[in-house]
Amino acid sequence: MESVRHRTIRTNGIDVHFAELGSGPPVVFLHGFPEGWYSWRKQMTVFAQAGYHAIAPDLRGYGDTSAPQGVENYSFLHIVGDVIGLLDALQLQKAAFVAHDWGAVIGWQLCLFRPDRVIAFAGLSAPYTPRNPAASPLQNLQSTFGEKHYILKFQVPGKVEDQIARMSPEAFFRYVFGTRLTLELNFLEGPTEKIPLPAWMTEEDLALYVSKFNKNGFTPSLNYYRALELSWELTAPWTGSQVAVPAIFMIGDQDLVNDNPGFAKFIGEGMIAFVPLLKEVTVFEGAKHFLHLEKPGEVNDHILRFFKTFEHDETTWIKGRNRL
Repeated sequence: MESVRHRTIRTNGIDVHFAELGSGPPVVFLHGFPEGWYSWRKQMTVFAQAGYHAIAPDLRGYGDTSAPQGVENYSFLHIVGDVIGLLDALQLQKAAFVAHDWGAVIGWQLCLFRPDRVIAFAGLSAPYTPRNPAASPLQNLQSTFGEKHYILKFQVPGKVEDQIARMSPEAFFRYVFGTRLTLELNFLEGPTEKIPLPAWMTEEDLALYVSKFNKNGFTPSLNYYRALELSWELTAPWTGSQVAVPAIFMIGDQDLVNDNPGFAKFIGEGMIAFVPLLKEVTVFEGAKHFLHLEKPGEVNDHILRFFKTFEHDETTWIKGRNRL
């Protein structure tokens, strides 16, 4: 099997690093927090072997991609713009997308803003959430959770960064990857003992995550959360719009996202009103937040089966005429 290739392109005033493997119809993988392209290592090889061109960028603020200063540089429009810039740099008119956590949040917005660039979308962990014109995201969280929700805790510049520094980045990653996360993310009080890594992560994997975050720190990735209000303001023109892209959604039954009130009913009954081409919702038993790492075989099979249905699509994704 060929080795993963690394390249960097310039778009929207920043350098975007991405890893790629294989050739064929393009599939772009969008990672979440606190990750990077490497979190798709268990997908890229499989998709390349299946005949796809697997492309996994470090999103803005992560890994070897630029990390501009300022919360205002991390809105939905900025990140989606980087993804479009990546497609343009690779001369790809369309691609299929697989996305997890914050990557899924961005992926759903990509589908909303630019459905002309998306063949199909597989979202993990974070469902599509329609914009509420009556209340901003932080207002919604405060009315439901008070000040206990982790996204609200992440809003104070420097506070979480200092807490991670005190517990050490390694301890932080052990907590995030090695426990069943909750919406309160009690790591902020600091774990008192070393948490063992899960079976699907090695010490070498952990060291890579730590090294990448040592480069730019945690502020750029936390700015995604701190820009939520800005993103809410900027996306007002899309209020009430539907996501017009074929999609599937997957989540583990122990994912912290399930702890949101009414979540099961929304993904089972409500989301299709906003994503009318939603083909499947799958809940994996015994899986926590990092579904693609915990159960890669099952996740890969679901996505590949879904993408297989587009091999004769008139959009020419498969037929080799997918160039700008």
